[in-house]
Amino acid sequence: MSTVIDKERLPQHVAVIMDGNGRWAQRRGLNRNEGHKRGKDSVRAVVETSRELGLKYLTLYSFSSENWQRPIGEVRALMSLLHRYLRTELQRMMKENIRLRAVGNLSRLPLPVRKALEKAIFTTRHNDGLTVVLAISYGAREEIVAAARALAVAVQEGRLNPAEIDENRFAQHLWTSDLPDPDLLIRTGKEYRLSNFLLWQLAYTEIYVTDTLWPDFDRNEFLRALADYQSRERRFGRTTEPQPPAELRRAVR
Repeated sequence: MSTVIDKERLPQHVAVIMDGNGRWAQRRGLNRNEGHKRGKDSVRAVVETSRELGLKYLTLYSFSSENWQRPIGEVRALMSLLHRYLRTELQRMMKENIRLRAVGNLSRLPLPVRKALEKAIFTTRHNDGLTVVLAISYGAREEIVAAARALAVAVQEGRLNPAEIDENRFAQHLWTSDLPDPDLLIRTGKEYRLSNFLLWQLAYTEIYVTDTLWPDFDRNEFLRALADYQSRERRFGRTTEPQPPAELRRAVR
């Protein structure tokens, strides 16, 4: 049975925590790196489906700042996969009008990976279709601390009055300053945590968790997540009930 999607009610920005590659491999008696390799097919399926539907932004949690602590062999394998993806998918991104972005502490990436990433970002910079954002060497706490430090320096140098610091000003110093906050967060692998991902930006994001491990997350799974999102009512802390007259609201303040 096909999943029906209302293209008039699509989320503008979908973020994905791609979890379960290692468990997928271990359940099959394979090396964890085989799960990472298989996960590449799911990335392609989600990117293709997002483009076909007309989504504007897709952010993929590709490698966290904590992932650097994994065994060196696994880290090298992940960096090798990323390097290969950037080189082999660039032509496809140009053909399909996809723009690539990256957020995170990119200075920690191996030089060949960083150069391939910079080339892909530069080459696709004028594409105006789907924007794919890779969160690489990314940690939300590090991002928030960096923003706070930048604001503190601006105050110290006399370029900013502390009274001028509000949510909008703070958000302008995040790595995602030119991106809208995600409307939908998808997490695969049935883990109910944010894992230091977009902590500021996910304040009012709808969250969808599935048992499916990332290598098994295909087009149909993605469509089910979008359909679930469309079944929800987003209130952003407000209520859909009729509001009392303005004079009564003032009286109860």
